[in-house]
Amino acid sequence: MTTEAIAPPKTKSQALRSFHSADFPALTGREEEWRFTPLKRLRGLAAGTVAAGVAPKHEYGTLPEGVTVSTVALDGAKVGGVLTPFDRISAWAYENAAQALLVEVAKETVLAEPFTLRLVGGGAEGAAAGHTHLAIGAFAEATIVLEQSGSVTLADNVEVAVADGAKLTLVTVADWAPDAVQAQHIKVRLGRDAKIVHVQVSLGGDLVRQFTSVEYTGRGGEADLFGLYFADGDQHLEHRLLVDHSVPDCRSFVNFRGALQGEGAHTVWVGDVLIQDHATGTSTYEVNRNLLLSDGARADSVPNLEIETGEIVGAGHASATGRFDDEQLFYLMARGIPEGEARKLVVRGFFAELLHKIPAEELRERLGAAIEQRLEKAGS
Repeated sequence: MTTEAIAPPKTKSQALRSFHSADFPALTGREEEWRFTPLKRLRGLAAGTVAAGVAPKHEYGTLPEGVTVSTVALDGAKVGGVLTPFDRISAWAYENAAQALLVEVAKETVLAEPFTLRLVGGGAEGAAAGHTHLAIGAFAEATIVLEQSGSVTLADNVEVAVADGAKLTLVTVADWAPDAVQAQHIKVRLGRDAKIVHVQVSLGGDLVRQFTSVEYTGRGGEADLFGLYFADGDQHLEHRLLVDHSVPDCRSFVNFRGALQGEGAHTVWVGDVLIQDHATGTSTYEVNRNLLLSDGARADSVPNLEIETGEIVGAGHASATGRFDDEQLFYLMARGIPEGEARKLVVRGFFAELLHKIPAEELRERLGAAIEQRLEKAGS
């Protein structure tokens, strides 16, 4: 058995890690990490017994100068060495992905425009495993958009290595077909004075479970993690985060916002921040807000802070779930705006800050239009 920890974990950093799914206990749904996830809707991914399906295709346009894209055979290799799975499905994806897509931005390269990579599903029959590795060279600056669409049953890992002094804006969009299922782990490793702005958007799919973890390897690292999700009908959208402050003088900020409408719509947000005993000078804050647009929708929000040293700049969290602000609606309606239009304006304002974090104008407008369509569908 190849693992990095076998004793019951005392902290999140001591959790079991392994590249082999058999090293992890069978999932029952009673585990803390899985208690919100409807395992039966994962189509066999939880048990690792599902038949092989068609792997999604990667599509991209002309490569900007300084960017290379290639595929490398996995064959048990650890690719970029950033991500060691710490759940059963992530390990299954490592075992079953035949190859990894490697996207490299050369050191000191500054991309003038976002680079878009599309992941297109090949069908929901059977399960596919995927692996993507993004490597941003020292002192480079880039915006990368990962758009995910189509029909799929997918377990995949995404490694993101941001070298010393580099800056990456990463936008990931899960706009899957209505029958899609995805369990994804995104792992970010930041070098000294490196910075990432990650905007995570989840709109499509039947069940989408995304786990994002961040690791610092040098002082001055910064992570700004933003999330926008809209669950409609009986969708299950789940976001989990682990920000591991393991070195001094680093910063993180987390801001996720979600809207829900329809009987059975369910969202889950779990934000874990760990400040280890030697991570002095840490500054961190996380917030999650959810807007319930109809009866029958449910939002679970669990912020967690684990602090092992008092020598920090600051740490905090906030969480709120509720319906429309009656005062906002009254204010708009008192100025002659019909109630339905007033509700749309409130939702637009709720998401506006996060949409403006997306530097790609066409994508930003397209996502705004998708949200509008959902509101129109509900007759809001």
